[in-house]
Amino acid sequence: MEKKPEVRQKRLAAIRVRGLTMVNSKIQDTMKMLRLYKNNFCIVLPNTPVYTGMLKKAKDYITWGEIDDETFKTLVEKRGEQFSGRESDSKNKIKYNDFIVIDNKKMKRYFRLNAPRKGFGRKGVKHTFQQGGALGYRGDKINDLIKRMV
Repeated sequence: MEKKPEVRQKRLAAIRVRGLTMVNSKIQDTMKMLRLYKNNFCIVLPNTPVYTGMLKKAKDYITWGEIDDETFKTLVEKRGEQFSGRESDSKNKIKYNDFIVIDNKKMKRYFRLNAPRKGFGRKGVKHTFQQGGALGYRGDKINDLIKRMV
């Protein structure tokens, strides 16, 4: 039997761009599920239809795209925070999923970034990326934005 080469699933990175005021409650709940609590918070997700749908729902408040391995590595090195919370409840019945394991270290799922050097875009945070702003899907260009924010 031939062994197929292992296909590495692409990861998605999402960054919250806009603030908390005047946000629809359903979109606010979606961003809480994505752990995008404040501006300039970044989360790295697997590329599945469930997460893609959540990102499309919150597209007017976040920017997202495919992150490469090099950018993910620098993000973890420079902005990764150690997770020091509980793994499960006192009776070991409920497992908490608030951390990821990278190189045998428990890290928080989200990354707190700085504001980007030279800004988000020509038209700011109220227009889509295709119009010259910062919102919505930006594909591989998310790597440039993350490097400016780290």
